[in-house]
Amino acid sequence: MRILLQRTTGAKVEVDGKLIGQCGHGFLILVCAMAGDTEAEADKLAARISKLRVFKDEAGKMNRSILDVAGSALVVSQFTLAADTSRGNRPGFSTAAPPEQGRALYEHFARALQALGIPVETGEFGADMAVRLTNDGPVTIWIDSADRA
Repeated sequence: MRILLQRTTGAKVEVDGKLIGQCGHGFLILVCAMAGDTEAEADKLAARISKLRVFKDEAGKMNRSILDVAGSALVVSQFTLAADTSRGNRPGFSTAAPPEQGRALYEHFARALQALGIPVETGEFGADMAVRLTNDGPVTIWIDSADRA
C-alpha cells in the first residue's frame, strides 16, 4: 500500500459540494492499494501510523503520536499514488489494485486505524472528491509498504 500522510490542523472532503468527511488536529491520509497488497499490510501500516511520532511535545520536538495528542484522521482513497511516470507524458496506473480489491483494502485500513483508538472519517471510494486541508508544519510523509518488504 502507498500512503501520503499529512499532519493537519483540519481537513475535509466533499463530493458534489456535500461534506462527507472531516478531521481536526491529526492526519489527512491518502491511501492507494497496490496490486498484491493484503489486509495484513493494511494492519501493519495502521499500527505504524498510530505510533508515528510527528506531533510536537512541550519542547517543540516531533515526539508525540496521533494517539498521544488525541488526534483524528481523514482517510481518502487516491489511486493516483500508483502513477507510473517513467514512460511518456501520460501516467499509467496498472500497478494499482483492481477497484474491488482497492475498495476492500482502503475500507479495511480505515477500520484498522479506528480499531486502534483513532477517530476516523473517510472520503468516498472512486468518487471525484474535493479535499481541503491546512497542512501543519508542513509535515508530509510518504509510506510504501513495499519499501519494508
